[in-house]
Amino acid sequence: MSEQNESDDQRAIDSAIRRVDQTLSKLETSVRALNGRMRSYSRIEAETQKLATDRSRLAGELDRSTAKAQRLDRHADEVSRRLVDAMETVKAVLSNEDHK
Repeated sequence: MSEQNESDDQRAIDSAIRRVDQTLSKLETSVRALNGRMRSYSRIEAETQKLATDRSRLAGELDRSTAKAQRLDRHADEVSRRLVDAMETVKAVLSNEDHK
């Protein structure tokens, strides 16, 4: 009967060892998957930082371009006003020449 108990004990130990091995295998698989997700997360985080930097740069360029467009509009308005003044002056001079 002692041999039977030893045999049962050995089977129980072997079964426990298989379960531990299976659990460790699953744990290793989970760790590898987690490691892959962490690398992906790091890449996404780096890309997000790059996009934020690009967004800041583009916002600055847009602000400068908007300011330049506003200056050009003011200058165009001034040129237009001066052209109208010049045309009125020319008309007045021509009108005075016609009346002489």
